[in-house]
Amino acid sequence: MKLTANNPNRKSWLNIPEKSDFPIQNIPFGVFITKDDIITIGTRIGDFGIDLGALHQLGYFQGIPLTDDIFLQDSLNDFIADGRKTWRLVRNRIADVFDVTSGKLRDNPVHKDKIIFRMEEIEMLLPVTVGDYTDFYASKEHATNVGTLFRDPENALLPNWLHLPIGYHGRSSSIIPSGTSVRRPFGQSKPSEGETTPNFGPTKLLDFELEMAFITTASNSLGERIPVEETEENIFGLVLFNDWSARDIQAWEYQPLGPFLGKSFASTISPWIVTLDALEPFRTENPKQEPAPLPYLQVEGKRSYDINLQVGIQPENGEETVVSNSNFKYMYWTMAQQLAHHTVNGCNINAGDMMGSGTISGPTKDSYGSMLELTWRGQNPIKLKDGTTRKFINDFDTVIMRAYCENDDRRIGFGECIGKVLPVIPYK
Repeated sequence: MKLTANNPNRKSWLNIPEKSDFPIQNIPFGVFITKDDIITIGTRIGDFGIDLGALHQLGYFQGIPLTDDIFLQDSLNDFIADGRKTWRLVRNRIADVFDVTSGKLRDNPVHKDKIIFRMEEIEMLLPVTVGDYTDFYASKEHATNVGTLFRDPENALLPNWLHLPIGYHGRSSSIIPSGTSVRRPFGQSKPSEGETTPNFGPTKLLDFELEMAFITTASNSLGERIPVEETEENIFGLVLFNDWSARDIQAWEYQPLGPFLGKSFASTISPWIVTLDALEPFRTENPKQEPAPLPYLQVEGKRSYDINLQVGIQPENGEETVVSNSNFKYMYWTMAQQLAHHTVNGCNINAGDMMGSGTISGPTKDSYGSMLELTWRGQNPIKLKDGTTRKFINDFDTVIMRAYCENDDRRIGFGECIGKVLPVIPYK
């Protein structure tokens, strides 16, 4: 099916700011509360939220096989489960309705009042009910940096790392939408020198992790696997993802079973899911993989995406300082390989499941995706614009992540992924 929504020459009758993350070629999907306190599934064009529930009820999706309530829900799970053909039909129709040449909605003020909202009039919610969440560890630069910091630099990568996408099962209940504050977590950490009893208290090494995450459809039955060449048919789209980490809690607990309380206290996602279809023009060459992976992980064609990433830290009542500029194309293991590996044992994947990329770090020091790497475990503090320094994240700091693709034709963005750190709740 042709992706007519992606036509770079298409223009909208809505007023869209130049360099907007949300041109008519984007058409992401999310969930929001309207000014009338109605929860609906929607999309965004420029600075406008579009109520797809109202658009459907008023007949603008006529001819597309959709249930009456498909957009009148508090999550995108059922819509995602309908599959790629439906996603494409809906995106193409939205693009047609808001095309500058289409007057059906443009010239109907009554319908416009029910369908179109300014972004400041709506409240974004979590776009999917995340049943299962897997976090990978798929950036070679990040894995090498962490291995260098905590092990022998000559053996930074463990023997299995170059042969499979390392991952673990995370906690889905603490995935939160952008703008939700994050409470500094309590937990155990390594005993002080000369002591045998662990320390217990708020984390002193709170960190962000710059990631992307992809959302799947209902992909396979238990016992079946998804071939690597079919994986993209089962990926709905991506969000920007801050997988917060308490480094001291994690360092004490992770052996032998891996991350637990140091990761499960909060994970922030951007509220709009940008479809894989919208990102089609931004495919780029895959990283060279040596040694060659096993046959079930070997991919053909461009399966990586050129997505610019940025992280800023804003202290309370202060100015934001950009601390990292990276790119999703640096990922060693692609999304296609991650999903193929995830299901090679027959693990079944459901609509709304989320797969985190793992921290995305580039080849230069200013492209590292965590404070652990940027400050080299606190040895090289970062100076902010207000003159203060950071080894890790302080209370009342706001971490702001951004992501966008750009070429000569268009810019497709994810907006912002924002989280402010609040002080710990005293332990009773």
